[in-house]
Amino acid sequence: MTDTIFALATPPGRGAIAILRLAGPGTDAALAGLGVGPVPARVASLRTLRHGAEVIDKALVLRFPAPNSYTGEHCAELHLHGGRAVVEAASRALIALGVRPADPGEFTRRAFENGRMDLAQAEAVADLIDAETTAQAAQALGQLEGALSQAYAGFRRDLLKALALVEAEIDFPDDDVPDQLARTAGPVLDSLIEDLTAALADADRGRRVREGYRIVLIGETNAGKSALFNALVAREAAIVTPIAGTTRDVLDADIVIGGYAVTLSDTAGLRDSDDLVEAEGVRRARARAQAADLRLWVRGPGDPEGDAATFVRSEDLVVWTKADLPTADLSRPGFAVSATTGAGLGRLRDAIQARLERDLSGSDFPAVTRERHRRRLTESLAAIEAGRMRLLDAPELAGDDLRRAAEALGRVTGEIGVEDILGEVFSTFCIGK
Repeated sequence: MTDTIFALATPPGRGAIAILRLAGPGTDAALAGLGVGPVPARVASLRTLRHGAEVIDKALVLRFPAPNSYTGEHCAELHLHGGRAVVEAASRALIALGVRPADPGEFTRRAFENGRMDLAQAEAVADLIDAETTAQAAQALGQLEGALSQAYAGFRRDLLKALALVEAEIDFPDDDVPDQLARTAGPVLDSLIEDLTAALADADRGRRVREGYRIVLIGETNAGKSALFNALVAREAAIVTPIAGTTRDVLDADIVIGGYAVTLSDTAGLRDSDDLVEAEGVRRARARAQAADLRLWVRGPGDPEGDAATFVRSEDLVVWTKADLPTADLSRPGFAVSATTGAGLGRLRDAIQARLERDLSGSDFPAVTRERHRRRLTESLAAIEAGRMRLLDAPELAGDDLRRAAEALGRVTGEIGVEDILGEVFSTFCIGK
């Protein structure tokens, strides 16, 4: 990392201010090239930026000497007026001074490579930038502060402790080492297996918070799904008509309930059809229902159970629509609502929020937020279980298994073997991070 980089750290376009970030060994030289005199560290200083005879802007300049900066290198920020012409002029000047535009995520990648954060924390930076709900922000902030990394580090410490016991028996069989020392690693491995199993069982919670909890409306044709969908998303997103089979595809809307991101899906009415388009819509509805975190079984006053009953699980919610009609039976178990009058919708939203809070909060283990983490935990658990089985009769093979498990855990935080995944991780970042 001998070159110096820069990027716009604020959204592109017109605004009150625009911030250009610089990082690298040539940062101070670039500031000098812009006509900036001595700037005290970590103090906002008003300076006139020039390139040759051209006055670019009067800006606030902040300088962060290494190693006490975001990337661990010499860094600076130029707080410019937010007009496009000013930003472009400053960018042209920096390029002329030998500073190159940063790649996506390059600032955070440098922070990782300079030991300012581990890989799990670096991923949390991207999640925090992308967070659109309070739950997403809280989860990302906890990961950025090291909660997830500390949990993985604890697993790895216990694993290395067990591995040390196994290798002591292998390496020093004739020395003053207690007999069958490897057997004493058994309880440590049993506890690890229990902890990793619990973490994997909880892995879907982090995905639901980060990507959105999936709620799908299913039911017969003309059950009132689309009208309920519009009422829950508070806009006319779906077409509502009295014609059976109006909805022929899955319609998604992203909403926030109780601080949690929710993807709500309206689907085609479940029935057999000779119409190829409607039949495809029904197939997609069934597939979406199977993959949902929660299903709302939408039923009109006279609807039979029908095909939807085969997809409903015991903890799904039954919603009886058209509660304003004289034929509505308000005594049935479930939620009676009217999309026309709004009756019952508040109670239904409260029930959905309670389900979200139950499913997405309250776990002691920091949520596994990415598929990459889940794969490594799965690899580690399988290797530990294999090592536990071999502990009594083949400790040398158990040692190999435990080393593989430790390597898998180390890859989550980037302690070892990360070169092959760095591009994948940082390519999803915005340029200024």
